[in-house]
Amino acid sequence: MKRMIAATLTLALTTAALAGCAANAAAPTDDQNTVAAATMSNETGKTPKYVFLFIGDGMSYPQIQSTSDYLGALNDEDYWQAQPSLDDNQGAILDGPEYLNFMNFEGVGTAVTYDSNSFAPDSASTATSIATGHKTYSGSINVDETGTVEYETIAEQLKAQKGYEIGVITSVNLNHATPAAFYAHQASRSNYYDIGLEMVESDFDYFAGGGLLDPTGSEGDQTDLYQLAQEAGYTVARTYAEADAISADTDKAIIIEENLADDDAIPYELDRTDDMWSLADYVEKGIEVLDNDTGFFMMCEGGKIDWACHANDAGSSIHDTQALADAVQVAIDFAAEHPDETLILVTGDHETGGLTIGFAGTDYDTYLDLLENQKISYAKFDSDYVASYKENKTPFEDVLSDIEELFGLKAQGAADDKLVLTEYEMEQLRAAYEKSVNGTAASQYEQEEYVLYGTYEPLSVTITHIINNKSGISFTSYSHTGLPVAVLAEGVGAESFSGYYDNTQIYEKMADLLNIA
Repeated sequence: MKRMIAATLTLALTTAALAGCAANAAAPTDDQNTVAAATMSNETGKTPKYVFLFIGDGMSYPQIQSTSDYLGALNDEDYWQAQPSLDDNQGAILDGPEYLNFMNFEGVGTAVTYDSNSFAPDSASTATSIATGHKTYSGSINVDETGTVEYETIAEQLKAQKGYEIGVITSVNLNHATPAAFYAHQASRSNYYDIGLEMVESDFDYFAGGGLLDPTGSEGDQTDLYQLAQEAGYTVARTYAEADAISADTDKAIIIEENLADDDAIPYELDRTDDMWSLADYVEKGIEVLDNDTGFFMMCEGGKIDWACHANDAGSSIHDTQALADAVQVAIDFAAEHPDETLILVTGDHETGGLTIGFAGTDYDTYLDLLENQKISYAKFDSDYVASYKENKTPFEDVLSDIEELFGLKAQGAADDKLVLTEYEMEQLRAAYEKSVNGTAASQYEQEEYVLYGTYEPLSVTITHIINNKSGISFTSYSHTGLPVAVLAEGVGAESFSGYYDNTQIYEKMADLLNIA
């Protein structure tokens, strides 16, 4: 079934248009939200029969634009061979970015992401806002701030009120916060077993993604969730062969990625091999399972965009954003066959990492093509290389050889080779090696070590910091930030999603279009 989709690229939308109608930057009050909901109307009078909601976890404008710029940089070979100088303004002319397929959608909006207790919210609360139209505390899923009042989700409402079939897809664990926000109701996102029970009880038609966390409970003494799913009528597929056998005739299905990677999630796109399924493959299979005469709702999360940005791995973030665009392309192709019945939404729950295009060490220059030299995610480097370095006390010089092969960073080379490590960078790398391999403190200050490495493997995060910075990319945080997110819409009712508004309005606009009471 392998579907190798190149991300569709267009040049139809300017960066200014992508930013949406940002003139009114003030967050809406409750009264303003009420007015917006009351005055919002479905101008076409049509109700979408097929709804695709794509959520790039941790994906805001920087993640989208860095991917777009990276693709543009790879195609601007003449530019990179003779980059103009600010002093003499000589050299080749930059052609610019190559826009991802969803960047030219007709509805262009921006959503504010704050939750009940933070301007830098988490996935549980922000996904709750998107799924139910309600704010709550960080860490809570579809319950109010007291943890006692449950909110019904758009997916549950469509299932109960309109008989739509429902699909939930993610590149991380199926009982992780964002997918859980469409079927679960928990005061804590860490209640993985209880969330899994709600997943089984949801009676939704299609789940696909990474493995369930705590499938036998936190103590390992409860009935296996996969067994309960089978008893509830789900076909559970854990190999590609079993997944291939699932079809439109399958009543309810749960597909778990055969080649689970870090934390039992789907591998990073940078690590995926041609024999592995992509996020796009799971969307394609989902359409096969869900397609029916009544309609369906599918939520697909690119969850590892967030994980990559937490680890400050720009290369992995870019490739997983491309993977999300490939998944969106499957929906675009479906919509071409159902042009008057389909709505496609692409958004993020929040921004992660404080990613920006620009770094003090490169001033006004960027060299995004350098990221093409990264061949492996930080997570796979941790598991396949750093673990061995620790066990075998691998010499630093041998580690440098692997770093050159996998990330392109060189200990020596021509003076104009931007991948050659400076003395400062080599010092950073050696200190990180000593911390990772020999446990030697990099600083007497705990705060400084956290700024250097966060909670990540010092060697791996230092490597990605160096190649990021050489490329002209930088991060400010290992956590989430308060940036607004893009809301891009195509199809039936797409115009409703234009503007600058609160993320709860994403739900309100969907509910209005779908005539949800």
